Amino acid sequence: MKSYRKELWFEVKKRRELINITPRLEECLKESNIKEGLLLCNAMHITSSVFINDDEPGLHHDFEVWLEELAPEKPYSRYRHNGYEDNADAHLKRTIMGREVVVAITDGKMDFGPWEQVFYGEFDGKRKKRVLVKIIGE
Repeated sequence: MKSYRKELWFEVKKRRELINITPRLEECLKESNIKEGLLLCNAMHITSSVFINDDEPGLHHDFEVWLEELAPEKPYSRYRHNGYEDNADAHLKRTIMGREVVVAITDGKMDFGPWEQVFYGEFDGKRKKRVLVKIIGE
């Protein structure tokens, strides 16, 4: 069995952003030379997420509105965690959106349903962040 590991780095300019990372994962898969197996992609920061969904701007807006209703950024004083930081909402948003995805690899391609894409969700940006890509198989 072969194994491949790579870290993808992001410099997010805004506090919150969704980035389609599917093309970068396809590059990793090609580099790995693995044709059958599994691809794991996980956020390496407690205030960011990796998830699968549709790459549709209206849906991304809906995510932003929905997450802000569930875990509003302000007032900062509403969260006990914010005694030293101002990112409690980002921790909660990450929990809702998830830490990682696992995608089956068949014939050297990721097995997706219609419209599925992989996204990096940043909820406390303005600094360098990373995700881990791990591919195992033959």
